[in-house]
Amino acid sequence: MRPAEPPAGRLSCATVQVRELAISGAWEFVPTVFPDERGTFAAPFQEAAFTEAVGHPLRVAQVNHSVSRRGTIRGVHFADVPPSQAKYVYCSRGAALDVVVDIRVGSPTFGQWEAVRLDSAEFRAVYVSEGLGHSFVALGDNTSVTYLCTQGYNPSAEHGITPLDPELGLPWPDESRPILSAKDLAAPTLAGAAAAGQLPRYEDCLAYRARLRGGTGH
Repeated sequence: MRPAEPPAGRLSCATVQVRELAISGAWEFVPTVFPDERGTFAAPFQEAAFTEAVGHPLRVAQVNHSVSRRGTIRGVHFADVPPSQAKYVYCSRGAALDVVVDIRVGSPTFGQWEAVRLDSAEFRAVYVSEGLGHSFVALGDNTSVTYLCTQGYNPSAEHGITPLDPELGLPWPDESRPILSAKDLAAPTLAGAAAAGQLPRYEDCLAYRARLRGGTGH
């Protein structure tokens, strides 16, 4: 599948730049980084900018933090809608290539993806809304990635797609042996997950996001 084309238009709010990705329901946030003789300071998450862009506040139910070796791929992960599990993701150490995959059946960009580099120099963040697939690869050893999650861990509602699906063609670096968990290695392809009825429907994702904007989603 081809990557999504970037849309025109960019929002700005105080000390953060916001861009909606070509895959609807995903945004990139770029905070201003303030350097001085002590080092640097940045605010990767800013509620006002988030709410202006997405249309509702971020409800944080769980914070996840991973540390990964170079070449580690985590994902592609997603959860049943509703309520699914939206994620606000940034890299606090090292660098990662973060990939959002549109797995919503009926979406105009179904099967497409977009990649954003996250690192501890610019502190870019990506918001992945309900129903989208999420994955990343660590570009160096001891890469630390933090996720602000809207729902807690619910193993019965969470699923995966293999990040090595040749039909998706995700933009992983040319590593001789990517490092994956046994669960991610055994995950189905996008077509396999669709055949099994595991994928969320685009219309359900839009309806749930509308409920969130109306304040009735949780």
